[in-house]
Amino acid sequence: MTPKLISEGEVINGSSTNGYYELNGIHDNEILNESLNGSYTNGHNELNGIHDESLFTMQGFGTRAIHIGQEPDPYTGAVIPPISLSTTFKQSSIGNHKGYEYSRSSNPTRSAFEQAIASLEKGKYGIAFSSGSAVTATIVTTIGTGGHIISVNDVYGGTNRYFSKVASTQGISTTFTDLLNPHNIESAFRPDTKIVWVETPTNPTLRLVDIQKVAQITHNHGAILVVDNTFMSPYFQNPLELGADIVVHSVTKYINGHSDVVMGVAVMNDNSIYEKLRFLQNAMGAVPSPFDSWLANRGLKTLHVRMRQHQENALAIGKFLENNDKVEEVIYPGLESHPQHDLAKKQAKGFGGMLSFRIKGGFEAADSFLRNIKLFTLAESLGGVESLAEHPAKMTHAALTPEHREAVGVTDNLIRLSVGIEEVTDLIADLQQALEIAVPNNVKRI
Repeated sequence: MTPKLISEGEVINGSSTNGYYELNGIHDNEILNESLNGSYTNGHNELNGIHDESLFTMQGFGTRAIHIGQEPDPYTGAVIPPISLSTTFKQSSIGNHKGYEYSRSSNPTRSAFEQAIASLEKGKYGIAFSSGSAVTATIVTTIGTGGHIISVNDVYGGTNRYFSKVASTQGISTTFTDLLNPHNIESAFRPDTKIVWVETPTNPTLRLVDIQKVAQITHNHGAILVVDNTFMSPYFQNPLELGADIVVHSVTKYINGHSDVVMGVAVMNDNSIYEKLRFLQNAMGAVPSPFDSWLANRGLKTLHVRMRQHQENALAIGKFLENNDKVEEVIYPGLESHPQHDLAKKQAKGFGGMLSFRIKGGFEAADSFLRNIKLFTLAESLGGVESLAEHPAKMTHAALTPEHREAVGVTDNLIRLSVGIEEVTDLIADLQQALEIAVPNNVKRI
């Protein structure tokens, strides 16, 4: 449909306009990209989460996080766009609507978030879901009965549970593979392999997968590569640029960043993948609320600032723990001791705020440590401004069999930290006092 240019002040259905294009009622700011008095504006296209790079002029991550999809309201001038809570939208005639008809299908507040996150992940299409698990379920549904998934073997416990206990009942099989060496994947491929599913860094052992190499192998076999980028956020890592077909996030974590939203998102460049996922999402009803979408968009605005502080604190804590005689091992990609430190520097712009370590003394020491932390909170999840600590073997990865946990390094003395943005001196002091209680001076390495 050719967009109709509406002149400023023209009255349509009793309302004056502000000089936007009308494309099924969705304003298209292409005209705003023209130079006005020698300066460029932040024009971009709001098409239900589709980010049109040709209309894009802002380069900085923080600038895009704050402005993409967030123009002042054209009718009131409100700097922060209001939440669109309406479930249904007026049609000027039968089938003629302004881009929105029913909020399960699409919603203006959700579209604004989808557009922003697509830009930050350097993708074209963003689809927001009701949770990260809903993203997983919807993507897996595209495979169909008889399909096969190859997954990194230390994938997030919830994803493992879905592959093993839900997808398997739908005739979809999964092979869990150690991808520390990308070429290990070759032997796992079958004629019915449709998807390769990767996390990097993995949860909770922070092992890395070479995205570019795995993408090449995956595409050689005609499959698509899905990368869970939750631990890194788009600020530190952009898997689409490295060859991934779909990037997924638990928005609950760093993207929202305040531990008050459950939400997920998928970003991609391929239109056929986008259309298939959008159709399934609408059919399955796996959509987030407008309020959650608004909160997530608010979180995006400070993502770049928060991620820098998360990383600064995590690196300082990693160095502290490395030099502490009550700690067996520290696992953090930002430390030179991490066996894949060079890969981390190659494929990402930073190292993130997640850190794991093995305490001396086994489960009893880990349990004592977690009972005695004061500033860190014993809780699952991650990525909020507050610091959290958890015991993967008994909490986030309890669904794994003991044999599987042992194979992927989820030992009884492993503790995972989601390092927040508090003052790092306070965080280190808390870790120190809890270690002093949990590990007597005579405890040796296990």
